[in-house]
Amino acid sequence: MNILNLVITFAIFYVLLLIAMTVHEFAHGLTAYKLGDSTAKYSGRLTLNPLAHIDIFWTLILPLLIFLSSGGQFLFGAAKPIPVNYQSLRNPRRDMIWIGISGPLANFLLAFLLSLLLRFVPLPQIGNYLLFNLLLINVVLGVFNLIPIPPLDGSRILAGLLPVELADQYALLERFSFILLILFIYLGLFDRLLWPLVASIVRLMGVTG
Repeated sequence: MNILNLVITFAIFYVLLLIAMTVHEFAHGLTAYKLGDSTAKYSGRLTLNPLAHIDIFWTLILPLLIFLSSGGQFLFGAAKPIPVNYQSLRNPRRDMIWIGISGPLANFLLAFLLSLLLRFVPLPQIGNYLLFNLLLINVVLGVFNLIPIPPLDGSRILAGLLPVELADQYALLERFSFILLILFIYLGLFDRLLWPLVASIVRLMGVTG
């Protein structure tokens, strides 16, 4: 892949990733707001403007490093986490489960809507290409965030289900989160566990690349 193609490919997939991450974080903020916490709203995060959710490292530097290190084969990143004031929630332990699951659910819902467009609306080839890859990125983001490694959404859901003392011990893992995530990827668990699940979900939606 030459430099121009590499730049174009990165730009296309970065925009698609940014859309998926923005929907994900907006869903977290909206759910928290509906459950009594206005922190996201008053910090300017209750918006679908991608600029409000950008983190210098996770949203800008990391995707570029992953893309270059994979030879243009893979692109991934994360948005700035939505701030949540637990004390403002009506039922903090229960509500954190809903806040945690809302991001992945928003990604899966968007992917499902995109699958309907792909299946029932005639589109030019470039349209099919962009929508399918946006669908795929949303499914990947939704599945990845359900991994129960702090601070991913799966850990928030699990912490809300665990007994309080066990949940407090579990939360201590967050200090090792970066190492755990690197190990997860390095050991090939994404390819062995997550990618087959992503492929199954995409097939259930009745679309193919």
